[in-house]
This record gives sequence, C-alpha cells and structure tokens, in this order.
Amino acid sequence: MDPASQDINLNSPNKGLVVDQSDSLSDVPVEGAVGNSANPLPPGLTEEEAEELRTELTKVEEEINTLRQVLSAKERHATDLKRKLGLSPLNELRQNLTKSWQDVQTSNAYLSASATLDDITHSEAYKKTQETLSQAGQKTSAALTTVGTAITRRLGDMRNSATFKSFEDKMGNLKYKVVGPRGNGDVVSSPTDTTPTQENPPF
Repeated sequence: MDPASQDINLNSPNKGLVVDQSDSLSDVPVEGAVGNSANPLPPGLTEEEAEELRTELTKVEEEINTLRQVLSAKERHATDLKRKLGLSPLNELRQNLTKSWQDVQTSNAYLSASATLDDITHSEAYKKTQETLSQAGQKTSAALTTVGTAITRRLGDMRNSATFKSFEDKMGNLKYKVVGPRGNGDVVSSPTDTTPTQENPPF
C-alpha cells in the first residue's frame, strides 16, 4: 500500500483506506500552474525540479495539517484527563505563578538585587536618613500635639469669657422666642390649638 495514496485525515471516515487516484483532476488547469506565464520558473530551476518541489511542498503541508489535528486531539484528551483529576485552569495558573516566583527568587538578577538592597540598608547614609526622618516625624508629632492643646485651651478660655457668655445668652433668648418652651424636649400645646399633637410626626 503506497503511503501517498492513503487518506491521512484523522477525522475522515476513510482513515487508512486506499484512495483511488484514477479520477484525479490533473488535467484541469490551475491558476499559477507551470504552464501559466504569470508565474514563471525561477532562474536555474528546471520543470522537473519545480514539479518535485511542488510535490514535496504538498506532502509537507499535508503532514502539517495532520500534525495539527493530532495535536488538537491530544490537547482535548489532556484537558479531559485534567478535568477528571480535578485540575482546573485556576489551579494550573496558581502552580505556574508559584513556580515562576520560585524561579525569580533563585535567579541571579534577583539575588544580585537583593544583595544590593541589603548593602544599601546597612550603609551609613541609609541609617542617617532613617534617623533624620524618624526625628522629624517625632518633632512634627510633638508640634501638632502642642498646637492641638493650645487650640483646646484657647477655645475653653473663649467659652468662659464674658463676651461669649453674653452671646450664648442672646442665642438662648432667640431660641426661646423662635421655638418656645418646648426647645428642650417639652411639648406644650397652644390654648388655641385643637388638633392633638403627634409625638413622632411623619416628616
């Protein structure tokens, strides 16, 4: 049985069977064929060599298609096996990321950068900068605490001043005039009011 005459399409119902090539379309003109003057032969290539190369190209393209189909079938089979084993794409991604991170941590670039960073953190300039920033933070915190204390004391002094007390009394009188005696939670009804008062009005 000649391998060239076998049907190698894996999805074909005639897989592995001999194909009759007596009804081939070899006498039908094809665009771009040898006899076509639009696509002349490259210089130094005979008609026989060109035909041989075309035949080889056809075989290679058929092999490529077969390999693609086999690869696709293998990938489907691998996916089914992973599904049966309970391996999800998320688990695979997690494993790949973990392995990649481990590879990064053991790489020369990472180790070199880590060593450089250690050298920097143990240098005198780094220590001095860290101390300076720490002192600046402590001084800023102390200053803000002092300012807060001063403001609190100032507001307390202001509240105890005669001017503020006079202002507070005037505001109390104004509130009494606007709201009336119920300003502190007492409900007082007017003598002319005939509607019962609601304890919790709807608005």
